[in-house]
Amino acid sequence: MSGSHMRDVAAKFLGSCAGLGYFPFAPGTVTSFAAAAIFVAFPSIAALHIIIPATAVVFVLGLWASEVMEGIYGHDPSQVTIDEFAGQWVALVLLPGGWFGVLLGFIAFRLFDILKPEPVDSAQKLPGGWGVMVDDLIAGIYANLSVRIVFWALSFSSITIPPL
Repeated sequence: MSGSHMRDVAAKFLGSCAGLGYFPFAPGTVTSFAAAAIFVAFPSIAALHIIIPATAVVFVLGLWASEVMEGIYGHDPSQVTIDEFAGQWVALVLLPGGWFGVLLGFIAFRLFDILKPEPVDSAQKLPGGWGVMVDDLIAGIYANLSVRIVFWALSFSSITIPPL
């Protein structure tokens, strides 16, 4: 097996989040769901000393893998979903509300990732892997802040957050 073939296989595995990017419909949503499910299933991941370095590693791997996969599939291919994984974790960092917060974070991230309000859309136009990865990180920040605003607004109302 040649070095470039091994590089391509590794990039496809990492960039597609172990194959989730090849899901026949909505691979980005499937990967976001998987990231949220891992976040819920392993609560220790939510600790800042774990989630921030883990997201940074995913981001760096995503830069490399998406760059390689763009060479194979073209600009910002749908098979690359490591960006959704990283963005979803950004959307969930330190959110209140347990499973309800995770659900809102998942929905908000998907909305911002799909609708691409500025500067998410502009970030997508960055060259190579940067364009693939950065737009999802910004969408994750938007989602995180939006969910925080929802919880802040709920704190002034008589609406109660569902228990865990």
